[in-house]
Amino acid sequence: MLSHGKVRVGVLGLSFKGDTDDLRESPMVDVVESLLGKGYQIRIYDRNVRLAKLFGANKKFINEKIPHISNLIVEIPEELLRESDLLIIGNNAPGFKDIVKASAGRHKIVDFVRIVKELTESDDNYEGLCW
Repeated sequence: MLSHGKVRVGVLGLSFKGDTDDLRESPMVDVVESLLGKGYQIRIYDRNVRLAKLFGANKKFINEKIPHISNLIVEIPEELLRESDLLIIGNNAPGFKDIVKASAGRHKIVDFVRIVKELTESDDNYEGLCW
């Protein structure tokens, strides 16, 4: 991502898959942690991750990995898009495909899950990763 020259990164999907709030198996937690350590400004949108509702091992895990996560989470995707130059797609939760299609051309996109099959790496603003 350093090659993209973007420092404001939006993450769509923090949990390990759509429709869950389980963060313990999510590679995106490590990605966010690493990006924060490199000085990136991070915003996260995941409608299933509500910090007030996390409990037990899941809450303990995220508080140890990213203790200030509450400052990174946004409540609506429009806020994420407004505050980001580059989007990372971390899971295929319902609604993310529409968000990605709407932001194509306005944001650089790094897609971990190949959420929009119509976009290809030949598109200037789109890059697939891990698929």
